[in-house]
Amino acid sequence: MQLCHLAREIGGLNCAHPRKLPILTAMSLLHILDLLSTFTFALVGARVAADKALDYGGIAFVAAIASVSGGTLRNVFLGLRPIWIIDPWIISSIIAAVILTLVFRRVTHIGRSLLIMDTFGLAVATMSGVQLAREMNTTWFAAILLGVITAVTGGLLRDVLCQVEPVLLHRETIGTSSLVGAATFVALLQLNVAGNLSAILGGAVVVATRTISIHFDLHLPRFNSQR
Repeated sequence: MQLCHLAREIGGLNCAHPRKLPILTAMSLLHILDLLSTFTFALVGARVAADKALDYGGIAFVAAIASVSGGTLRNVFLGLRPIWIIDPWIISSIIAAVILTLVFRRVTHIGRSLLIMDTFGLAVATMSGVQLAREMNTTWFAAILLGVITAVTGGLLRDVLCQVEPVLLHRETIGTSSLVGAATFVALLQLNVAGNLSAILGGAVVVATRTISIHFDLHLPRFNSQR
């Protein structure tokens, strides 16, 4: 019954009709995506906070904000309760990320490993946002925008709280990568490609776009006040 209630909160499952329970397959995918992105963003957020020499409370707070703010904003726009309110696994994944950061005290500046994790989280969160939006029967452009919002909000707030110049606003085409991946996911769904395959391909596009932009130092044109 709890599983049914959780599925209804996330994606509108009608528990009065048992024959509709196959929807739980899609909900399971969405739940896994949320957990993966939450843990990844929490871990990256905690490491960035530790790198800025915040205390334990600050590290935990930044990790929580970085990991759940995107999904929370997405759910608010969709008229749903934030999933961390009803799903203890979300909070557990944040706690696990903070504990890992505190136990392994060696602090490294943002390097290859954190970039890989952040890119993975970006892809997973984008697909999660699009998946839920489509389950809620939103328009295609709303699904794309909600996918981007889910993916980039946490990182933006993380950088602001840690007094770091937001990566989203000046380099690495994070927003562009998420946008292209979300658009790919939606386009494949419109072509009746299987949902799981669409999510995998869309996520791969996010990873490939950001990886290429980092490797070749590609970014959107910047405003130049000098003529």
